[in-house]
Amino acid sequence: QVQLVESGGGLVQAGGSLRLSCAASGRTFSSYTTGWFRQAPGKEREFVAAVSWSGRITYYADSVKDRFTISRDNAKNTVYLQMNSLKPEDTAVYYCAAADSGIPSTRWEYNYWGQGTQVTVSS
Repeated sequence: QVQLVESGGGLVQAGGSLRLSCAASGRTFSSYTTGWFRQAPGKEREFVAAVSWSGRITYYADSVKDRFTISRDNAKNTVYLQMNSLKPEDTAVYYCAAADSGIPSTRWEYNYWGQGTQVTVSS
C-alpha cells in the first residue's frame, strides 16, 4: 500500500513559479513510477509528468514541457513538481499518483492517488 499527500499549491500570478510536493508512505514507494495529473473544472483529468522509480527517466505532456520539472528523492519518499512560467490555463487541482510498472501517461494505469492540491494562476 502507498499513501500519497500533495502540498505546495496556491495562488500565483501568471509567469510565476510553484513547487508541488508529494509525500509518500509505504516502504516500497521507491519501486513505483510516480506521476502528476491535473484536473480543471469541467475537464477530464490529464497527464502532466511522470518519473521512473530511479528518477533517471522523465516524461512530460507537451503542454508543460520546458516549463515543469519532475524529480524525486527516494530517501525522503517525496516527489516534486517544479512549475515555472505558469499560465492561467495551468489552473487545476494537481494530483500525485503511483504506478507499479512502466512509465504510464494514462490515469487508468496508476494504482494509488493523493487527494490533490489546488493551483490557481491569475492573469
